[in-house]
Amino acid sequence: MISKSITISIPSDLEARPIALLVQVASRYDSKIYIESGEKTINAKSIMGMMTLGLETGENVIVNADGEDEESAIAEIEKYLSADK
Repeated sequence: MISKSITISIPSDLEARPIALLVQVASRYDSKIYIESGEKTINAKSIMGMMTLGLETGENVIVNADGEDEESAIAEIEKYLSADK
């Protein structure tokens, strides 16, 4: 299992479309992937769960991945959350 702290730098707050894209990125991987924000830990492959986080640009989250492709999963999620779109 690996964890990485990532600062969200997508220019708009994470609403429905960006969350859906994040879930799609996470769903490409077999690893179990969770996003921690504050006191909440949510399955990154759950669109409804991810919507409850209310993530915003500039917020720092912890991404946890556990599985055979955990390193690739973390790298791709970091790339998505750190991209200036």
